[in-house]
Amino acid sequence: MTGVTISRLDSSEADFESAFARLMVSPAEADPDLSLAVSRIVADVAKEGDHALLRLTNELDDRDVSDAASLRVDDHDIAQALESIDPAVRTALEKAAERIRVFHERQKISSWQYEDDEGNTLGQRISALDRVGIYVPGGRASYPSSVLMNAIPAKVAGVGQIAMVAPTPRGEVNPVVLAAASLAGVDDVFTVGGAQAVAALAYGTGTVPRVDKIVGPGNRYVAEAKRQVFGRVGIDMVAGPSEILIIGDGSVDPEWVAMDLFAQSEHDEFAQAILISPDADYLSAVADALERLLPTLSRQEIISASLSNRGALIKVPDMDAAVELSNRIAPEHLELAVSEPEALIDGIRAAGAIFMGANSSEALGDYCAGPNHVLPTAGSARFASPLGVYDFQRRSSVIHISEAGAEALGEVASVLAEAESLEAHGLSAKKRMR
Repeated sequence: MTGVTISRLDSSEADFESAFARLMVSPAEADPDLSLAVSRIVADVAKEGDHALLRLTNELDDRDVSDAASLRVDDHDIAQALESIDPAVRTALEKAAERIRVFHERQKISSWQYEDDEGNTLGQRISALDRVGIYVPGGRASYPSSVLMNAIPAKVAGVGQIAMVAPTPRGEVNPVVLAAASLAGVDDVFTVGGAQAVAALAYGTGTVPRVDKIVGPGNRYVAEAKRQVFGRVGIDMVAGPSEILIIGDGSVDPEWVAMDLFAQSEHDEFAQAILISPDADYLSAVADALERLLPTLSRQEIISASLSNRGALIKVPDMDAAVELSNRIAPEHLELAVSEPEALIDGIRAAGAIFMGANSSEALGDYCAGPNHVLPTAGSARFASPLGVYDFQRRSSVIHISEAGAEALGEVASVLAEAESLEAHGLSAKKRMR
């Protein structure tokens, strides 16, 4: 039987800061060997196209594919997957898709313009990206929810073409993933994964189209490949292991909190689950629940490793200290497991998603609440935001200058150009002046 080993920290103790710093060390530190391996894969696909993609897919996914065209899933098979899956699963996918679509419809922004006192028309024009690539993990687990969360905002934004890549080890295709692709309006599905799939989307291979942006989570090879192709294409983020931080006041059932910690820990051995509370007895009650409930779970070995590696129960003096510590962590998922979450939320400055109150489990956000589950990790919520419709849109400034505007603004521009020693800039502005 696998037991629970989880760090117990107290912010009032002298060694807290050093212990906290160790807890916050990301497992996604730079790995020169990984970086080199990925750069070789990216270079091969960029140079050899389909030939490299076939070779790497066969080698790394235990496949035996002889024709690049067969990497694309037939449209009929995608549509048929929706008809063939368990009716209960289809209903759940449809309900989740509708909620995700309704939420993201509210994120749409429109073009706008105004006219100033000189008759100049200024504004912003919004247009959707032409082509987007979506990476969907495979292997240890397949995630139809990731298909919905990545494709539906792109569709709402008006993206012209959505290409999805998903690894299929030994050629095994998950029909629920295909069904989600059908529901979400994905145009093309390719059974390729890893760094080679990211490179194919970034450079194009003949079979796989080049896209403008790549979104979606993956393993560390995928994350490194996205990092390396950024600039040639856009990316959503370089995602690290999943995280949850729970602030508890003792009012929520310890077993509920324990299961919420498990829900993130079961992703992989480097996921992070932390509970912060000013109540030492409550922290102990949750620790007891963790020990009691773990043996009932099928992924207990992964959960145990995750909690041992990066989990923690942290005592703080009060709720204000809990909020400040949360802001330092800037977690991917933040649960306010308290009786009055509204009293805390104004103090929260950095979190990917905030779950309010006892009933708002993070698992509901993963699947069907509506907001996106693609969230900033590893403290990047300090400066990054959840995936949304805005990630699939371009904003262009519109500048239409009148004769009067050329006169008034030309004077300002020429003075500033002279201050910057850019002579041609100033002369260009003055040419329009009477």
